[in-house]
Amino acid sequence: MPRLKKRSLSNRVVDALTPAEKEFMCWDRELPGFGVRVYPNGCKSYMVQRKGPRGTKRISIGRHGVISADEARQEGAVVLTRIEAGDEPGAGRDAAGGPTVAELADRYLREHVAVRCKPNTVKGYRQSIERHILPKLGKVPIAELDRTHVAELHYRLRKTPVAANDTVGALSRMLNRAEAWGLLPAGSNPCRFVTRNPTRRLERFLTEDEFRRLGQALEDLEAEGRVPVHAAAAIKLLMLTGCRSGEVLTLLWDDVALHRNEIQLRDSKTGPRIVPLSPAAARVLAGLPRLADNPWVIAGREHGERQKHIAYYWYRVRERADLDDVRLHDLRHSFASRALALGEDLTMIGKLLGHRKIQTTSRYAHLARDSVKESAALVAASIFADIMPGGSDRSGPA
Repeated sequence: MPRLKKRSLSNRVVDALTPAEKEFMCWDRELPGFGVRVYPNGCKSYMVQRKGPRGTKRISIGRHGVISADEARQEGAVVLTRIEAGDEPGAGRDAAGGPTVAELADRYLREHVAVRCKPNTVKGYRQSIERHILPKLGKVPIAELDRTHVAELHYRLRKTPVAANDTVGALSRMLNRAEAWGLLPAGSNPCRFVTRNPTRRLERFLTEDEFRRLGQALEDLEAEGRVPVHAAAAIKLLMLTGCRSGEVLTLLWDDVALHRNEIQLRDSKTGPRIVPLSPAAARVLAGLPRLADNPWVIAGREHGERQKHIAYYWYRVRERADLDDVRLHDLRHSFASRALALGEDLTMIGKLLGHRKIQTTSRYAHLARDSVKESAALVAASIFADIMPGGSDRSGPA
């Protein structure tokens, strides 16, 4: 006969539970119906038990060590509430025809991602699903997918924290779509209980001297023939427009209007938009050789093709400039930084970069504050010179 215990479950309490010859339950004092099952081999699994419309239900929440006691209690409370409301999680899980994760993934990619997402986004979803989700969870029926499955998948990718977050994100959106299609009960997505890995956004802003070094390196390498003219033009346009590399590499001559000093991006990350051309950017485009029977501005080596990647040439440029930590995308950040330093506000920066939401541009708010501080210092120094003739704006003892 299993031993029945009742305690306030915490990680420390569950860790201290000693396995017996037979499995036993230890119930939680704080949340009736929530407990942990301790197996003779030492495995401990959280679960809930409550009477539902079809009788008493016992549903597994997850294995101790993969999830914490607090996380298991939080999910258990949701499951118990659904049982009381008559939803009865887990009912019909063994019904014939219930889709597996692989079957859901196939439908999700065909009917949702391929229809609604851009090619690069489609590629990202397919990579996460085929590399990580299907090998681990492909055969699991979606109705049986629980917090433990997701947590183990996330932990399995711990050495690549960004990929781990992206994979769980893709799985979560798949399951949300399954709910919208009526394949799962609303609010049943187990991914919501997984704590994502903390990530640090990398930002690098070039100084005036670093821009000069890059410009000189680019000029020298182009003269030496080590960077083709079209690749060099692409890098210059990234510096002078703040565009994304994909926007420059997919630019068509038909979308360049030098007489209006603008280019039209038909399908940028945030949709079609017009990019104003400065005189400097217009000169780069005007001096670029236009190849016969090639519609692309940044022409590739193959006849009629565009340049697919310029990272190889960029590595040469940044190495020559002794700036090995600068990424191509940092040119876009630096464009925004320079605009702020010249007095443009965040709203204008958002328009220049093609941001759809001001929240995206707000990442540069700390630079705006720095610009305000510098302006305040200049104004104060000017006034100080007027009110204290012969003095200087400095702190500390005279």
